[in-house]
Amino acid sequence: MLINDAMNKEHWSLSSLRPMTDEEFHLWQALIETRVGMTVGESRRSFLCTNLGVRMRELGLHDYDTYYERLVQGAGAASEPEWSVLVDRLTVQETSFFRHQPSFDCYGRFVADSIRDHRRNQLNIWSVGCSTGEEPYSLAMQLQVQLDASGRAQEIFWGITATDISLPTLAKGREAIYPVRRTEQVPEIWRKKFFLPCGKDRLQIIPELRAKVCFAQVNIMELAKAPFFDMDVVFCQNVLIYFKRFRKRDIVSHLVQKLTPGGILILGVNEMVDWQHPELERVRDPGVLAFRRRLST
Repeated sequence: MLINDAMNKEHWSLSSLRPMTDEEFHLWQALIETRVGMTVGESRRSFLCTNLGVRMRELGLHDYDTYYERLVQGAGAASEPEWSVLVDRLTVQETSFFRHQPSFDCYGRFVADSIRDHRRNQLNIWSVGCSTGEEPYSLAMQLQVQLDASGRAQEIFWGITATDISLPTLAKGREAIYPVRRTEQVPEIWRKKFFLPCGKDRLQIIPELRAKVCFAQVNIMELAKAPFFDMDVVFCQNVLIYFKRFRKRDIVSHLVQKLTPGGILILGVNEMVDWQHPELERVRDPGVLAFRRRLST
């Protein structure tokens, strides 16, 4: 009997799922958008089916309806770990160090202005949708280098909050170990300063810099509950592409409320077209989509 069960399980793991019906696709579209806000268009139908299929095989489930019912009936705290795994599979975690250099240059100019202001003694930075950590560590390296050069490294307290919905990616961010090839965008002098060898062809961020970055799970659909306030910088790139226009506006409006007056919001270029907010003014920086929160409204 055990042999037959093993053979049946192996047969299932190698078999193909039946095609997803239109009704099932629309149900999954609605479920994913309701829970995490992500839009899964028709062009990503194959991607959805493939990744659902992989997860269903891992769970020993045989059809889309059974998995759907498990998630719906288990809605609440008990289902969050499974949602975290599923969202991790459905989110394309394409990231790198210093991705879109003009945005980091804009950030660097804000940091320089802040350092020159001797009334300032702290900087709070938020990396939204941090994935496996390349973005928040890039922000940390940039800031540390500028502080060291200014002579105010001991005067300014700073930290970076890095958030994502995916627990597996957050774990990788905390570990901070990357293949050498993934660090090619990092200036050589910074690589020597901020990385240590960690096994064959791998590097790890030094403990001192890792200690400056706090990783936390946050569902971007629940930003109102996020206990973050008075952020000097909110860096949110390549996150809004997953959401419909009205949800983008809601998300960014919540991010604005997390900014301190005078703080800066840096978004991905072309992620918010023709968008304005009464509490923000556009940063006139070519090739960058950034806004500064007004000191008074």
